[in-house]
Amino acid sequence: MNGSSWGESDLPLGKRTGYVSVYTPSLLRGVSRASLREDLDFSTDKLPFYGFDIWTAYELSWLDMNGKPVVAMAQFQVPCVSDFVVESKSLKLYLNSFSQTKFKSYAEVVQTIESDLSVSTKSSVMVDLHTLSGYQSDGFGHFLGECIDNLDITIDQYQPSASLLALAEDDQEVNEALYSHLLKTNCPVTGQPDWASILIEYAGPKIDSESLLRYIVSYREYQDFHEHCVEKIYIDIMQQCKPRELTVYGRYTRRGGLDINPYRSSSNQALPDNIRLIRQ
Repeated sequence: MNGSSWGESDLPLGKRTGYVSVYTPSLLRGVSRASLREDLDFSTDKLPFYGFDIWTAYELSWLDMNGKPVVAMAQFQVPCVSDFVVESKSLKLYLNSFSQTKFKSYAEVVQTIESDLSVSTKSSVMVDLHTLSGYQSDGFGHFLGECIDNLDITIDQYQPSASLLALAEDDQEVNEALYSHLLKTNCPVTGQPDWASILIEYAGPKIDSESLLRYIVSYREYQDFHEHCVEKIYIDIMQQCKPRELTVYGRYTRRGGLDINPYRSSSNQALPDNIRLIRQ
């Protein structure tokens, strides 16, 4: 793939697919970010946020020069300014094509993946490889802030609407982090459920926590890609609640050996902690 757009009929997601075990970069497919952002109220020429999509690949293996398998964990950072997102099944197929291919070193694998993903997304993609022991030593992490999942509320809406969001009645100015493990969205191609935890960190007028939880749960029957869901949440909160600063960070559980973790922030100085949550 050379960075051109693909129609839905060209994507492998949701289709019976043969697996190639020899390095084949042409397996990669991309989806135009502009097409995903058509229903969001901002110009794609000037994004209202900064951020990355952080991918973790749990199923990566290749052969060393003696034909012995090597296994590793890979992490990719795709900037949100990229023209394309990588279609997840095509990435799985692409990584599987390393399995019977010989590489001289970790560095050669990193260079190869960085080059191919940068061409596919039309952006500069950063890649890190980790040994299993090194990745295991990092352990699990958790969001910092207040979990709002135990609020005793009634919910009856399962399609998102910005009108669900409300400010607290006391007009208090705060700087706080709220998170929930109750986010569920659905793949727009296959309809499969996508489970996630989400962190909302902001400064400005206090957001009513009950309204925020209702809003997060309202995505339960919504169908779209991970990246777009997080961007929609960011835009709705920014427009409805008008915080001075805002960060939205979604950590999705893995499917097909991959997890996708979109991070959007009003600050270009902030860098996300690439924490692995308990469900990941």
